[in-house]
Amino acid sequence: MTTRKIILAEDEMPRQWYNILADIKMNPPLGPDGNPVTPEALAPVFPMNLIEQEVSTERWIDIPEEVLDILRIWRPSPLVRALSLEKALDTPAKIYFKNESVSPPGSHKPNTAVPQAYYNREFGIKKITTETGAGQWGSALSFACSLFGIECKVFMVRVSFDQKPYRKSMMEVWGGKCVASPSSETKAGQEALEKDPDTPGSLGIAISEAIEEAVSDETGNTRYSLGSVLNHVMLHQTIIGLEAKKQLEKTGDYPDVIIGCAGGGSNFAGLAFPFVLDKINGKEIDIYPVEPAGCPTLTKAPFVYDHGDTARYTPLLPMYSLGHTFVPPPFHAGGLRYHGMAPTVSQLVSEGLIEPKAITQLDAYEAGVLLARSEGLIPAPETTHALACVVDEARKAKEEGKEKVILFNWSGHGLLDLMAYDKYFSNELKNISLPEAEIAESEKVFENFPKPELLKSR
Repeated sequence: MTTRKIILAEDEMPRQWYNILADIKMNPPLGPDGNPVTPEALAPVFPMNLIEQEVSTERWIDIPEEVLDILRIWRPSPLVRALSLEKALDTPAKIYFKNESVSPPGSHKPNTAVPQAYYNREFGIKKITTETGAGQWGSALSFACSLFGIECKVFMVRVSFDQKPYRKSMMEVWGGKCVASPSSETKAGQEALEKDPDTPGSLGIAISEAIEEAVSDETGNTRYSLGSVLNHVMLHQTIIGLEAKKQLEKTGDYPDVIIGCAGGGSNFAGLAFPFVLDKINGKEIDIYPVEPAGCPTLTKAPFVYDHGDTARYTPLLPMYSLGHTFVPPPFHAGGLRYHGMAPTVSQLVSEGLIEPKAITQLDAYEAGVLLARSEGLIPAPETTHALACVVDEARKAKEEGKEKVILFNWSGHGLLDLMAYDKYFSNELKNISLPEAEIAESEKVFENFPKPELLKSR
């Protein structure tokens, strides 16, 4: 009998994170003077122990025992063989997914929320501010802060605040305070509302609001936390791929194709980066970050230096970007509505180590429904983008008659996203794509910024 679920024992959980900065070359983030940002310049925003992780080039970083103890609430997460999906697609491919929806908040996000809350607590921080798109990150950080006795305030992008009201309820259950962004509580929010009172909001605006509130605390007891994009976030998420490697060893399989949805890059990187190391060392693997066609950062935007937020509070980051003033259209995959991409993910794309794909909204939901009706699980709108790419690859394997092994990340469940499924079944959802003219207009904001070098890591 073929095993459907591959489980690791608690003592098999990885005890170190993998740091990809040990194996790739990167352009540095730049400050207002055009010089590389120093750790001291980041100190008002992040605790120094996380800044040290951000800039570290050590390949393996130990996971603190207290963090491991909390991660054991749901980790190691299952690796699932999607046998029923394989049958529905009549494909010779083996399809595996890493089920990150088993965490208390229902997504991969606590993998970094817990260590970030821990390091802030160790540094003496009393309050953390953050942004959230679909609410997965905000609920994860609220959960983590509740375990460490830290106050948590979340600026949630307005369109998702309205579309997903129970995400706010989750945050409040764990003691977090959630406000719609843009809000009238910050200068950045006020400026965004003045420019467009009906704006759906964006992660760029919400990041600006959260940073502004953090650095405005005169007591020095508040710091900002980011759920994606930065390297220490990618680092914490690599526990996903490291577990998946151990689980696949038990099956005797190794992936030919690795897939994850990509908004800021965290769940994709968490699964893919440990395998990217194998690819750097000579393995033949196709690795696909999948984004929405309505926010085609990796597939249509240039590789540039740009700010990670709308108000330009962050340093200039080397990344693929649609421009820090870009407000994505209000599609339902709120976690994928970001103008930029993690610099580490961007670097891998620029080198050709990974190949981005873009998926339309309707194709994503069609794949999500197919999975739900075969495997029984309802995926988050973000996850459906990865699923659509999985379906394409499985069908391609059938056409080619190849027994490929496909591995993808199940980044979160969709049980609080049923409004979007209602709209899909009511034919109210439409495909959204950006006109080239709109992309060109949004990109004007970084025309006078420095240009990153096209580096090669191998």
